[in-house]
Amino acid sequence: MLRMYLLLSLFVIVKCDTQTSILNLALNHPDPAIQNVLRHKEKHEIQILLTQIIRSPSEDIIFKEEAYQIDERRYFYPASTVKMPIAILTLQKLNTLKSQGFRINGDTPFIISKRDGETIIKNDSTHNKGQLTLHHLIKKIFLVSDNDAYNYLFDFLGRDYINKELIKRGLDQTWIYHKFLLGADNANTWEYTFFDKDKNILFHQPSLNAEIEIKPQQLKGILKGKSYKSLGILVNKPMNFSKKNRISMHNLQSILKRIIFPQVFSEDDRFDLTDEDYRFLRYWLSRTTLESTNPNYNYREYWDSYGKFLIYGDTKGQMTPEIRIYNKVGYAYGTLTDVAYIIDKKSDVEFFLTATILVNENLVFNDDVYEVEEVGIPFLGALGRAVLEEIKRNRLLFY
Repeated sequence: MLRMYLLLSLFVIVKCDTQTSILNLALNHPDPAIQNVLRHKEKHEIQILLTQIIRSPSEDIIFKEEAYQIDERRYFYPASTVKMPIAILTLQKLNTLKSQGFRINGDTPFIISKRDGETIIKNDSTHNKGQLTLHHLIKKIFLVSDNDAYNYLFDFLGRDYINKELIKRGLDQTWIYHKFLLGADNANTWEYTFFDKDKNILFHQPSLNAEIEIKPQQLKGILKGKSYKSLGILVNKPMNFSKKNRISMHNLQSILKRIIFPQVFSEDDRFDLTDEDYRFLRYWLSRTTLESTNPNYNYREYWDSYGKFLIYGDTKGQMTPEIRIYNKVGYAYGTLTDVAYIIDKKSDVEFFLTATILVNENLVFNDDVYEVEEVGIPFLGALGRAVLEEIKRNRLLFY
């Protein structure tokens, strides 16, 4: 009862159907990037979740939530947003191993090998010492959404651990089934061996086998499009996403909320992280590619807003230090998603904004023909700006 009372006292749910709704006002913004999409909102499978943060005089955190077309039973492909919980759970598992007496940390070098002993990877050229470490892989996930980094961490955790731990924390509308690797064995992991500076083995993890049976998801919109390409061949039937990764909009935003404001959640719903872990995650969630020197992406074709779709996605070189965005984007199969905690320090405004949009005019999936630059990213950029503008214009006072 105490837990239920706590949650009810901290969350205010508002449907986006009144003129006073911030989200309603933002979606009425005349920007063509917004209005052209809203004219075909069903086709674009838009879902938006806005949570304003209200700080009471006693510094309690109050979430004021508004939703647009949110349907927890409607499927959207989360793409790389699933990398965020994988990064979080990596730090959690590391804490468990340390509590069991293994002298390893996020900067301990390791190698990955197959079950037959063949080495898969032992060095990382993007690390300033050439080392493969858990911390460095997490940095790459948040900076450039590196698929290999995700794959390595996925198998470090194992599929059963990932899903059991998410469900344990009340995130039961999330299932992470697979790596981003064609033909991957998602049930049996690679092997991991961690070393000290003298090459002595500190910890060895043999291959882990997933025992939880994967059941096809029964959700609305699980069949998409009119056709899809498989190995270059056009298949004339909708693409089936029933065994693809899944995160609901509320679960996705709630995962980020647990990192930004863990104190709002009960101990059972929090991840098992240290204060240092929280600082590490928040720092790298909020960095741009140009703010990192290890790994260093400054000499490559990246830009400040490379991984920031909301507010700045359709611009380059315009991010300002006054606005800090803690986020994870995802993009695949024509679906673009961004889950973000946004702070405007100049205006003293903070909020969570999560949005997803599908851009696939020809209804063919996996053909790499999507209106990302023309429709998807401009919509998310304009949406972020409009929400920020309306929150600043319509400040709410809570007593």
